[in-house]
Amino acid sequence: MDYNYLATLPAAVRHFARTRGAAVAYDFEGRHTTYTELDRHTDQVARALQADGVRAGDRIAYVGKNSDHYFELLLGAGKLGAVMVPVSWRLAPPEVAFIAGHCDAAMLFAGPESSALVRELLPGLPLVRKVFAMEGGEPGWADYAGWRDAQPADPLAHEAAPHDVVLQLYTSGTTGRPKGAMLTHRNLTAGTLASEMENIPWSRWSADDVSLVAMPVAHIGGSGWGLRNLLSGAKGVIAREFDPRAVLDFIERDRVSKLFLVPAAMQIVLRDPRARQVDYSRLKYLLYGAAPIPAALLREGLEVFGCGFVQQYGMTETTGTVVALPPEDHTTEDVPRMRAAGKPLPGSEVVVVDWEGRHLAPGEVGELMIRSPQNMAGYWKQPDETARTIDADGWLRTGDAGYLDADGYVYIHDRVKDMIISGGENVYPAEVESAIYGHPQVADVAVIGVPDEKWGEAVKAIVVPRPGVEPDRDAIIAWARQRLAGFKIPKTIEFVDALPRNPSGKLLRRKLREPYWEGLSRRVN
Repeated sequence: MDYNYLATLPAAVRHFARTRGAAVAYDFEGRHTTYTELDRHTDQVARALQADGVRAGDRIAYVGKNSDHYFELLLGAGKLGAVMVPVSWRLAPPEVAFIAGHCDAAMLFAGPESSALVRELLPGLPLVRKVFAMEGGEPGWADYAGWRDAQPADPLAHEAAPHDVVLQLYTSGTTGRPKGAMLTHRNLTAGTLASEMENIPWSRWSADDVSLVAMPVAHIGGSGWGLRNLLSGAKGVIAREFDPRAVLDFIERDRVSKLFLVPAAMQIVLRDPRARQVDYSRLKYLLYGAAPIPAALLREGLEVFGCGFVQQYGMTETTGTVVALPPEDHTTEDVPRMRAAGKPLPGSEVVVVDWEGRHLAPGEVGELMIRSPQNMAGYWKQPDETARTIDADGWLRTGDAGYLDADGYVYIHDRVKDMIISGGENVYPAEVESAIYGHPQVADVAVIGVPDEKWGEAVKAIVVPRPGVEPDRDAIIAWARQRLAGFKIPKTIEFVDALPRNPSGKLLRRKLREPYWEGLSRRVN
């Protein structure tokens, strides 16, 4: 079979406009966009961007919740050769300002929930030439639909290439500043191509599949999943934001067959009183990832949803999933394999190395390294950081510690970097510490992840107060709340006289974490 249509995102749009033109590509709050309409709209977006001076390689930024128009923008930018940068609406103003400034955004598109924030930040973003209201009604800003529809639907002469960057997702770094992971067309289509060629049942889609896009588009779990149906000519139902009751309604009303959730979101859905009353007969597979899943939650999910479960392991830098534990490996029994992340998917390789880069034998714990066609092109404007992450042979350092068993299954043991995963959101201690450190009552601070039944891990700050002051927990948390997104705010604060450090002054974070994780087999929850 000819899979040339999977070379780029625009090629896929054009292919399904020809072969499945009347089929619905995206459904958003009653607005149905067929593949023919999607092809036309994205041609118009490309023309409109070009008319406003956007060129190949330029960045445009989107700040808002999920929307079908976000995907139109992403695909239209791809037809021009421009790059989409989605920014989480949950971030604090300084975080949004940093990302919009760092990516050199030429145009800024704001959802209604982010309009006030964007207006506040504009004076500090001199490179932004024009701002658009995604749903209109903002004085002085262009209305997205009107701007799009003012252009002809003639395709541009530009032809996207597989290696062109089309999506830039920001992921927090251990330095405390987010890094822009540059993802190409090939990165985004490689997984679909591999699953089609290798005939992986759970990963193959049919034309009558319906997916639910409930995770935020600023994450690979939102944007990547929202593109997956497109690459198979299936239907994507887009939820503006995650709402457990709405998820249940979507499953039943829209006959959802494939769903991706982070474990914390799954738990919230299962706690809804209606969870055991919904008809799940159409649901084929529930894919979960971004954080390990507690065994009890998995057993409950298998019982309630009654579908195939697939655990996925990957990261923004690998364009999402590169390792998966398929349905046939899932069981309600407490067996070692249920603690595995899975096996590398076709086209992806995983090795475990020690701190000097030597390959380790099965069962030996070291850092996981991945080589895959899904590995990012690099970090935007950070060549040194890119070189530290991806070596000359294409191996990407994950920052995760784990091991391979004799059958090639990947087990995650710990994180080399100190990242905390809370409810599927990545939180880096250095970023939170930086925000808290400026408080007048704080002399020193360390941030760690501690076990949490609901979120997997919760953010905890351990603070050394300044001499002579009576520290106020609520005041410190309020200070952090002004500077960080809500999911990064410490849930608890503990005061100590001093933090453990080695002779060179390096913080011994593991020593702080150990008491909270004592007795658990993995240092991730």
